[in-house]
Amino acid sequence: MALFEYFPNYIWNLSVAIALESGGRIGEIVDMCQPIRDAAASGSDAGTPQFMAKWVEMGDKLIGLADEDEAAGRGFSASDKLERASLYLLVAERMQGHGHPGREETYARALDTFARSTRLGSINRERVEIPLTTGTMPALYTRAEGPGPHPVVVYCNGLDSCKELLYWSRLPEALAKRGISTLCVDQPGTGEALRLQNLPVDPHSENWASKAIDWLETQPDVDPKRIGMTGISLGGHFAPRAVAYEPRFASGACWGANHNWAEVQQKRLKREGENPVPHYWAHVIWAFGAKDMDDFLAKAQDMNLNGHMGGVRVPFLVTHGAKDRQISVDYAQDCYDQLINSPRRELKLFTDREGGVEHVGADNMSFGRDYIADWFADTLGGKLS
Repeated sequence: MALFEYFPNYIWNLSVAIALESGGRIGEIVDMCQPIRDAAASGSDAGTPQFMAKWVEMGDKLIGLADEDEAAGRGFSASDKLERASLYLLVAERMQGHGHPGREETYARALDTFARSTRLGSINRERVEIPLTTGTMPALYTRAEGPGPHPVVVYCNGLDSCKELLYWSRLPEALAKRGISTLCVDQPGTGEALRLQNLPVDPHSENWASKAIDWLETQPDVDPKRIGMTGISLGGHFAPRAVAYEPRFASGACWGANHNWAEVQQKRLKREGENPVPHYWAHVIWAFGAKDMDDFLAKAQDMNLNGHMGGVRVPFLVTHGAKDRQISVDYAQDCYDQLINSPRRELKLFTDREGGVEHVGADNMSFGRDYIADWFADTLGGKLS
């Protein structure tokens, strides 16, 4: 496999891959991981407090160095360090179980650091909040290059990601070059919506995706006839479902197909496939606002796209890694096969020839990023060069 496998278990290696693909530096990552390598040998759940301690330590060091840069008037250099600090803090927080001591404080520090980096680096992203029926959906808005109005893509999380990681996937940057804006959302069950507002997953993603369109239609730089949607990982359930039930979307794509996640849970009960985070069952119970395991499994029943894809009547792209160890490639074929009313459907499997074979390109996100960005440039009227 092309995944950098420093630790003896997949979940810890996935966190390292996320950091590397999101802008982490290999020397810093080695410094954080070497002292805790043995801690991973007892399984993915054991040792996560040590993981957080080392990654927070590096984050704090970078924040201190950024303070020195800012005091000397070097805002761009400070921002570069703060980007990595907030990344390391978010990766550390993501590895902890719900309620773990220090998790809330680490998340708050990561958000503050990210906001400070945005300001000092004059980075093309603005934090906004989308009104929902209950609460709000925090988001990052990245504006397209050139004169508008522009097409825009709503980009949603998977099970355990956040809008900051969506931004660091560099898809918003790739879309901006192609003349397309991006709205990275912390939808219910993820990021700020879950951690700060306790809003659980809504399998009926059209409920919150429609609110994103409502907000975008009020923005003077947006062309309301050219709005697309994509999602990463479990976003491979949310994006196709939203496009199927919200007719204002003009195009769609998924970065990893999650066609029947309800069935995936039954497989995970049998220890089939890899989990994305430590403390997996505690995490999904929290994310779905469930009382216990039985309640979670009941709430997850609607995480199934069978019978729904016929509602997609716009161009739609399904991508998947050929060697995905979390979600079977068969689900990508299922999703594609059921897009019977799409005027233009496409299935792209990333193979060893190019890379991006692991779950949502954890081994190399560049191929998925470019392919999806080009798809939206082609179907929403952006530019390809």
